[in-house]
Amino acid sequence: MTRFTVLSVGGPVALLYFQPTDEELFKKYNPELQKKSLENRQGRQQDFDNFVTKLKEYSKSDRPIWEAAAQDEARTRANSAEEQKRLAAEIQKRREEIKRQAINGQ
Repeated sequence: MTRFTVLSVGGPVALLYFQPTDEELFKKYNPELQKKSLENRQGRQQDFDNFVTKLKEYSKSDRPIWEAAAQDEARTRANSAEEQKRLAAEIQKRREEIKRQAINGQ
């Protein structure tokens, strides 16, 4: 009984004691990796904040989170495809306008 207690309580305590903190790990990085990590930190934090915000949004739905996420991804893809079609049509329109101006200008 005492061995079990020592292992079940002492194991996690020992892990917390010997496990290095994030700052200790960061200090052990190569200076180039430290610089790169600091540069990317803001972007990763923003990505994480967006992820958490979306999860909160999905959790407000009465559907499971994975279904709400799949529906949102499908909507995003559809909007992206429509945007690409619109941009392609706009580019084509500009090309035709440039051709007309070139023909009229000669």
